[in-house]
Amino acid sequence: MNSFDSFDYNTTLIPSPCYVVEESLLRKNLSLIQRISRLSGAEIIMAFKAFSMWKLFDITREYIPYSTASSLFEAKLAYYELQTKAHTFAPVYKESEIEEILNYSSHITFNSLNQYNKYKELAISKGVLCGLRINPEYSDVPTEIYNPCAPGSRFGIISTDLPEKLPEGITGLHFHTLCESNSYNLENTLKIVEEKFKKQLDQISWLNMGGGHLMTKEGYNTDHLISVLQSFKQRHPNIHIILEPGSAHTWRTGVLVTTIQDIVCNHGIKTAIIDASFACHMPDCLEMPYQPYIIGAKNEIEENEKSNYFAYRIGGNSCLSGDFVGTWYFKRELQPNDRIVFEDMNHYTNVKTNMFNGITHPSIALRTLSGEIKILKEYFYEDYRDRMC
Repeated sequence: MNSFDSFDYNTTLIPSPCYVVEESLLRKNLSLIQRISRLSGAEIIMAFKAFSMWKLFDITREYIPYSTASSLFEAKLAYYELQTKAHTFAPVYKESEIEEILNYSSHITFNSLNQYNKYKELAISKGVLCGLRINPEYSDVPTEIYNPCAPGSRFGIISTDLPEKLPEGITGLHFHTLCESNSYNLENTLKIVEEKFKKQLDQISWLNMGGGHLMTKEGYNTDHLISVLQSFKQRHPNIHIILEPGSAHTWRTGVLVTTIQDIVCNHGIKTAIIDASFACHMPDCLEMPYQPYIIGAKNEIEENEKSNYFAYRIGGNSCLSGDFVGTWYFKRELQPNDRIVFEDMNHYTNVKTNMFNGITHPSIALRTLSGEIKILKEYFYEDYRDRMC
């Protein structure tokens, strides 16, 4: 599982804590996505909600020129930093922001007919392509917090609430049912979408199939994905297909480097406390929840092997009692000043971080193709102070 073992993250060139993006791995993912887009005919765009590191847009732009936005600030980031207008969706739009959002958007998806009716004249007058989010009431996502089709979901219009003839001005539809899913999950969803929204599909020129397509994960059947998209296009030649995966662009392309500050023991459980926080810097670990991989450690071992390993929880440095994850198994005893390097920390990490407790935010660095460590961003007291009032 460890694809980062070839580099020694103990180097003093990397501060601690620090997110380190691997340019070679990022380009590998982007190249694969570009290939899928070319062969399938689908437009695959980048979701800022998973990765919005604008200092690397010069790299991503070589492969993926467009993005999706879910807010005014993300739409502005697309326009000013990625230098393209965004495909925008948000659950609601504020009157004070909608005109500016439209200025930065090529497409806009409305979550309800109420929202569309409220803003349609303005959107159409600005030449923005308008769509509606639909809810097929089907999802293979097992984790409830990430299931947008759960009963009572606030996302999208169900088939029985959508008129057979779409409102004038609607040119597209948008659904999002997946989360770190495979091509077979998409295939299952499309069967439901085509069954429930058959008449509406005949009226549109574009369909956004949302995110959650983890096409860069090891073992993902990209040939099957291409086949699914090509087959849909054959059935619906009038429709331009759009996908907006989040995690896929930066899946396993970076790490979070941390350092052990102390080791405590309570009721026989050893916890290595690091200079970073799950709650502040790796929130998905607690939300999903999931246990990330650590270089040089194992997440699971056989019972008969446990005597050969040293077991530790890893604890964050915030005052939240639940700011810990575990257990990991190491071949040697850990000591203060040892570095702990978490794998796969370049998606849904720095975009979701916070400054709870005023804890020092990890720096952000890039390891270039030549091996150079470039510090892209460091955080200081003023960054924390200026978020307060």
